[in-house]
Amino acid sequence: MKRLIQMVIFLSVFFFGFLVLNYYIFSRIGMLLDLSKITVYSLIFIFAISYPAATVLERTVSHIITRALYTIASAWMGMSFFIITLLLIYEILKFIFNIPPFTAGISIIAIASVISTYAIFNSIFLEIKEIEISIPNLKRDMRIVQLSDMHIGSVRNSGFIKKIVKKTNALNPHIVLITGDTADGSAKLHPYMFNDIDKLKCPVFLGIGNHDVYEGIDNVLEVLKTTNIRVLRDEMVEIHDLQIIGVDYSFEKNYLKNVLLQLEIDKSKPSILMYHVPTEIEAASAAGIDLQISGHTHKGQFFPFNYLGRLVFPYFNGLYRYNGTILYVSQGTGTWGPPMRLGSKNEITLIKLIKEHDKD
Repeated sequence: MKRLIQMVIFLSVFFFGFLVLNYYIFSRIGMLLDLSKITVYSLIFIFAISYPAATVLERTVSHIITRALYTIASAWMGMSFFIITLLLIYEILKFIFNIPPFTAGISIIAIASVISTYAIFNSIFLEIKEIEISIPNLKRDMRIVQLSDMHIGSVRNSGFIKKIVKKTNALNPHIVLITGDTADGSAKLHPYMFNDIDKLKCPVFLGIGNHDVYEGIDNVLEVLKTTNIRVLRDEMVEIHDLQIIGVDYSFEKNYLKNVLLQLEIDKSKPSILMYHVPTEIEAASAAGIDLQISGHTHKGQFFPFNYLGRLVFPYFNGLYRYNGTILYVSQGTGTWGPPMRLGSKNEITLIKLIKEHDKD
């Protein structure tokens, strides 16, 4: 019941915001193209209701038709931001240039369609990102693959997992670490979605992300227990002389700090922390963590969030250092919401750990 109430509140707030967005888009486009009021209001209602309605359908009676509707509605959500951006640019340019309204309206729709098509196409591919990190007390060089934000659900499911597994195995990692948001929350999870994950040729560990919580952590764990994935929930294991730590996503303040204080982390041994949100690096450093790997930001996923996201997350994408602790923030292996990437890539990260004295 609590989960249902949360979903109703989220969809209500989202629908209101999406309604305002669509109202501006279609009222302005309607003026430029001289559309009738009934046409404009019909378009506002249809497109504003599309994503919330598709979400409810997917959670209720998921099948190929509802998945298609959800994907289309998600793509429209992304395209709407491109149209808004182009409309704002037009509002400025019209004071400088004499642009016929009809020409402006058609041009905005055409340009947004081209950008959206490219962004959708760009989100199909998986990029291998290689980074080299030197950490102390490492006995031998290691190859770690980080997966993050796969968002398995309506848009990406078993076929996407199969592609990830194939590319990951080709990298010959010693360990695979999944830093949260394995589930999307858009559709009910089924064990078959993760069948191919057991084809990974090395140990696999997973930390919990916010979307795993939204999906219902018990549901996620129930599905994943059919796999060889080891879920680390505020705990630590040792493998290949590495301390691997997984800490859950939480709304509690200083949650990471409090969990790390309870773990017996040996500062004389190399340690890797999986923590979904790229925050609290100060707590990781105080606990003697050598490497924290996170995700969550998606590098904004597409414009304009590539830039707006940096205002929320100072550690937004890539490598950062803080008092001897290294933080790496992945762009994410999948996408959430709009299946689009513009200014970012779907990423599988190969982390090459090297012994500190071999750095030169």
